Amino acid sequence: MENNVTAFNTSEDDQQTAAPASTGGGVAGERLKSFIERIERLETEKKVIAEDIKEVYGEAKATGFEPKIMRKIISFRKMELQKRREESELLELYMSAIGMAE
Repeated sequence: MENNVTAFNTSEDDQQTAAPASTGGGVAGERLKSFIERIERLETEKKVIAEDIKEVYGEAKATGFEPKIMRKIISFRKMELQKRREESELLELYMSAIGMAE
């Protein structure tokens, strides 16, 4: 898998505190254009990263791991321990309520 992400430093124009001269409709055109171009670059990077992640899941699946379960584990790892415990307890409670408990 190839990592195609590059770091972008903010340009001097982006770091200025004073807005450039206004153009059309009172909008600082060059400043706005700079923000839009930065967002477009980041969106492109996000797409590349999403493709890389999909590729890793594919590799994991090819070696016998279940991507759906891996996604759940990743989701749980993002949670704080207490939140994870609460969610697990609620899941067990609900499953028991509908007769799915062991």
